[in-house]
Amino acid sequence: MDRGVAVFVMAVVGGLIALQPAVNAGLGRATGNLAAALVSFVIGTLLLAAIVVLSGQASGLGSTFELPWYYLLGGALGAAYVFTALVVVSSIGAGGVAAATITGQLTFSILLDRLGVLGLEQQPITVGRVVGVVLLLAGTYLIVR
Repeated sequence: MDRGVAVFVMAVVGGLIALQPAVNAGLGRATGNLAAALVSFVIGTLLLAAIVVLSGQASGLGSTFELPWYYLLGGALGAAYVFTALVVVSSIGAGGVAAATITGQLTFSILLDRLGVLGLEQQPITVGRVVGVVLLLAGTYLIVR
């Protein structure tokens, strides 16, 4: 995929993700927070199962448990995010959730890149990257204060 198209598509999906905490919080008011997180993941799981089957990639599921255990943590990490976001959105708003999420993701991603964790190519921690994180921290502070 062209890099420009990839960035655009990811930005659009990222924008749509801004809806997720508010949608799940509304669901949580009706069902309770844990139930809302479960419903969110069940619906997502059913949608992804249909996509996997329709794309003809279901045969790839057989190798799932041949991987090291830590490659299976994605669902648990997603569940932790969904639950946390739907709980805190009422305190810091959708903008605060997005800002804190992006700041945490980028900060931790820079460390993962530096260490070359999970097969990532090692990347140095540069002044530009540190300045970027500091600016994100400042932006997050300004959004949630």
